Amino acid sequence: MKRRELLMAGISAGLGMGMGPGWAACPEPDPAKPALPLQMIVGQSEAWRALAASMGECGALTTRFEPSYEAGLRDGFAANPAQYHLAGVSNDTITPLLAQGSLRGLDDLILKHGKGLLRNQLIRLNGKTVAIAMAVNTEQLLYRADILGDLGLAAPQTWAELLAAAAQIRQAGVVDYPLGGAYGAGPDLAQAFIHTVYGFGGRFFDEKNAPVVQGEAGQRALGLLAALSAYMHPDYLAKDRAFAQKQMQKGQIAMAVLWAPMAPSMDDPETSQVVGQVESAAVPRATADGPPATTLWWQGFVIAKNTSSEQAEAAFQTIMKAQNPAMVAAHNADAMWLVPGYQPPRLAAGAIATASSQPRPASYPSTPQMALMRAALEAQLPDYFRGRQSAEATLAAVSEAYLEAAKAAGFLK
Repeated sequence: MKRRELLMAGISAGLGMGMGPGWAACPEPDPAKPALPLQMIVGQSEAWRALAASMGECGALTTRFEPSYEAGLRDGFAANPAQYHLAGVSNDTITPLLAQGSLRGLDDLILKHGKGLLRNQLIRLNGKTVAIAMAVNTEQLLYRADILGDLGLAAPQTWAELLAAAAQIRQAGVVDYPLGGAYGAGPDLAQAFIHTVYGFGGRFFDEKNAPVVQGEAGQRALGLLAALSAYMHPDYLAKDRAFAQKQMQKGQIAMAVLWAPMAPSMDDPETSQVVGQVESAAVPRATADGPPATTLWWQGFVIAKNTSSEQAEAAFQTIMKAQNPAMVAAHNADAMWLVPGYQPPRLAAGAIATASSQPRPASYPSTPQMALMRAALEAQLPDYFRGRQSAEATLAAVSEAYLEAAKAAGFLK
């Protein structure tokens, strides 16, 4: 079975563009033609809450917010009729829906109602639009400009420069730990490894879906992550990205690579002790001529295949009316919106620099194979960082776990 790649055109294009031609306010309700009731499931984030509220003003929408909603999303879309008419998804959460064939194509609705959409909002598979992106996301380097300035340091552009800066910061003793990071055992650590492998120019599969994670890039990625972790809180495997965010807000660390929507909190006087002292830059490169060591993500909407044409059309129209410049203006800092009217805030500069770097970071691969690889990484990587097995043994265990799962799924013979 071949890997199926989702395509998104110009992921960083369109940020901060003006109002498009097809956007309009929600229409006045027509008592003679009440809105069709719609059910939606999304994850928990400020961006989804903003959009759900806007959509609720434009239609008879009931939204279910779930922090871990993958199982409910998959089962709800597989039901006939579907339990949910539409959903909020991203690169990874769309994968099982594609695998089970539960998504409705959107091209006919785009022709009829999608005049205001930007080209880079269309998520396509095999030439057909399967999702509408509303925002992009990527990581950026947040750093204490005052600390680096006092030490005569520029914002690191490579991981080697960042490690050298971390050593100087530790020697100066100006913060509890030079670095913070999303290295918690499980999804965060697996994501950091994936990003670092791509940063070193590596890959995870060959043309026949066999794993190649045991190669040089995998070895170098583990070594770099271990070197970085030496400058972090000693219990980093038990800490998630929100912990690193709070460390930066409390002035406990000097640098951290975090997701773009986490940055505005640094300038929130109610929660931050470092207002105005934090700046952002592109994620460091693993090699001098490589891309920033991260991936590009999108968030957007899908419509269930097992729903009526009337409900699908109502869902699409609600999406179109809700993604408007007024909503973006009220929630500008909650996401890197692809909706016209977005004005990048001060602490989004690093994320935009990451997304527009040359060469550009890879888009996170939305494939069933990567889902299996990620599960193997989540299970096996922590033992290396706990000192229980070597890099070679760890990557061998990852390959073995992936091979077993891929054969069971029919990806390998």
